[in-house]
Amino acid sequence: MTAADLTAADIEAIERATVAAVAPRRLVEADGWLIPLDDGAIGRAKSAAPLFHAASPGMIDAIEAVYAGARLPPAFRLADDNGLAAVRATLEARGYAPSRPTLVMIGDAVALAAHHAEAAELLTAPDAAWAAVFSGEGFDPADGASRAAALARAPDALFGQVEGVGGPVAVGVVNFGHGWAAISGLRTNLADRGKGYASRILAAFGRAAQDRGVERIFLQVEAHNTARALYGRAGFGDGWTYRYWTMPKEHG
Repeated sequence: MTAADLTAADIEAIERATVAAVAPRRLVEADGWLIPLDDGAIGRAKSAAPLFHAASPGMIDAIEAVYAGARLPPAFRLADDNGLAAVRATLEARGYAPSRPTLVMIGDAVALAAHHAEAAELLTAPDAAWAAVFSGEGFDPADGASRAAALARAPDALFGQVEGVGGPVAVGVVNFGHGWAAISGLRTNLADRGKGYASRILAAFGRAAQDRGVERIFLQVEAHNTARALYGRAGFGDGWTYRYWTMPKEHG
């Protein structure tokens, strides 16, 4: 499935599932926008996003007021689609700048389940060993701890892991909601990359989705991340690209 195959209802469902998967401390919905409020490390949990890829700049003031009331810096997560051009232009005029281009990739459960013959273990709740992978070598400890805590509190989730000597060496999360399975938090220890562990986790998530009768799956990966090739081999196609729009620190 590609962007051309997605309906407006699909985009809304993916946006809702995206925010649900990262479990912000608080969520405000207003006039077609999701406004998650959180002070953690996950950008999707603390940036406002429209439910559709067509919106006017009219909500920007109200969204900024919501973040100000929560004592959080305002941030927006906007697709590159033409329907949001006016919103992006207005933010740029106010001093916001885009960063971290991220690709939404779309897949299906059948292809993903067949991606690897050996599936990973699935947990209904994570433990300290699972969370520790997020703070291992190659990852920032504070950032990793924040991400693991947020993903652990997400609703209707399963937690994948591959065991190595002394504990898990690769982990990930899949959430179910709004008709989609949302994959996030894929992490592999630096010393254990290239061994197919992430593929095993993806296959386990595909099979779990099949068991629940969920056919469609998505994940999000930063544009420069070499993992895009892995996801392509697992049957994921390009959906759309979004960027985070934030105020540079020198603007206050």
